[in-house]
Amino acid sequence: MDLSELTGTLLVTGTCSDSGKSTVVAGLCRYLARRGVRVAPFKAQNMSNNSAVTADGGEIGRAQAKQAAAAGLEPDVAFNPVLLKPGSDYTSQIVVRGKPWGTIDAANWPRLRRELSGVVAESLTELRSRYDVVICEGAGSPAEINLRAHDIVNLGLARTADIPTIVVGDIDRGGVFASLYGTLALLEPADQRLIAGFVVNKFRGDVGLLRPGLDSLTELTGRPVYGVLPWLVDLWLDAEDSLALDAGGVLGRPRPPRGEQWLRVAVVRLPRISNATDVEALAAEPGVRVRITSGAADLAEADLIVIPGSKSTVDDLEWLRDNGLDTAIRAHAEAGKPLLGICGGYQMLGRVIRDDVESKRGSVPGLGLLPAEFDFAADKTLTHPKGHYGDIPVSGYEIHYGRDTVDAGAASMFRLADGTGEGARLGSVSGTHWHGAFGCDAFRRAFLTGAAALAGRDRFAVDDTVDFAALRESELDALADLVGDHLDMAAITSLIRDGAAPDAPSLLPRLV
Repeated sequence: MDLSELTGTLLVTGTCSDSGKSTVVAGLCRYLARRGVRVAPFKAQNMSNNSAVTADGGEIGRAQAKQAAAAGLEPDVAFNPVLLKPGSDYTSQIVVRGKPWGTIDAANWPRLRRELSGVVAESLTELRSRYDVVICEGAGSPAEINLRAHDIVNLGLARTADIPTIVVGDIDRGGVFASLYGTLALLEPADQRLIAGFVVNKFRGDVGLLRPGLDSLTELTGRPVYGVLPWLVDLWLDAEDSLALDAGGVLGRPRPPRGEQWLRVAVVRLPRISNATDVEALAAEPGVRVRITSGAADLAEADLIVIPGSKSTVDDLEWLRDNGLDTAIRAHAEAGKPLLGICGGYQMLGRVIRDDVESKRGSVPGLGLLPAEFDFAADKTLTHPKGHYGDIPVSGYEIHYGRDTVDAGAASMFRLADGTGEGARLGSVSGTHWHGAFGCDAFRRAFLTGAAALAGRDRFAVDDTVDFAALRESELDALADLVGDHLDMAAITSLIRDGAAPDAPSLLPRLV
């Protein structure tokens, strides 16, 4: 298929969160990029505590960083101009064009919407001028009619910029035909006009069994089903929604160990967990079973405990204590078993947290397992640091308000080029503000080897052949193959080029 002159924009929406929008966008970006199209991802407004740092020190949703990688691009703040990072059930930090902008709640969102819609429009215009094709991702569902009046990411965006739209439905949740039909039916006619067709995602089995339903959906709506994407169990890296990390669930699909023993890793499922993607590199190692858990029994059985990042460190530390997990964590450390805190988890391990910025709770005692204190500053640290773990080069990224002060003479986690240290280590307990370090293969192997020794897993062995960066690339290629093999890409590229059909019927009467 010759796509050398393809230009245009497409919006991928879904019947619900985690329906597969991010996956489809990443697959389309890689599919088009492999065919020479200059393509970029775009999500006007994302709500996620999983984020990435751009080269110029901005912050965007991690899903958009993955989609950028699929397109062969570095992360850019234009790809996700508005990022909401929930700190509670009622408030979110808002990041605009990569920088913290304030805190919002449901009451002041309508007031801010006009200003933010301008930022969104400018970012999309910028991308359209720089790239041939822009693949946009919606948020949640376009049929959230309670939010439509202030929408800037779904049909509000599509109407403003005249973008053809497809709807992805997750068949694994059941009721996919009703969900697809109902999504369209709940929209007002002007919004329905831009819905060009559907994609069914996560199907297992013989697609022929779906054919009567697919045909009926097309007959009822006057819109095609562009394809049925099969369920692929190995597509689990960089999960967009932390809710996908089910407490008690095993991450990925553990492979048999290279040695004679497994290494059991327990990752604490904090209520406001952020950037838990750090541990995906551990789960990619043969013989490493990574369990996401909020249970003290799982912590007691673990060889290595990881306390990950948090959007609200002080509140999640209080949750640890309220649920008795602090006792299990202390017992693990006192037994000499390895314990690692990353970012917010590192801050919890210190002696004290002084926070008048995020939680505004003032001085709060930490778990006291590391010789460090933390003061929250008004400006957020957003960097791509580099250093060494012994003689091993390590790099990562930082996203945090807390500044650490580590006791003089205490061991550091990493050594920086200027001779200073980062993080802290005391016995079997370690902490660092660096996310993404486990993506460095040599460091991951060295850390796991040391952790296994501390845990008494002497017959555990790392696999020297695992290349985590290559695994990420292979997943993106698999996504491109998925959409290329199972979607009608001729029809989708025509949709990108020509827009939605002007005569698509409206479903009447509307229910609201």
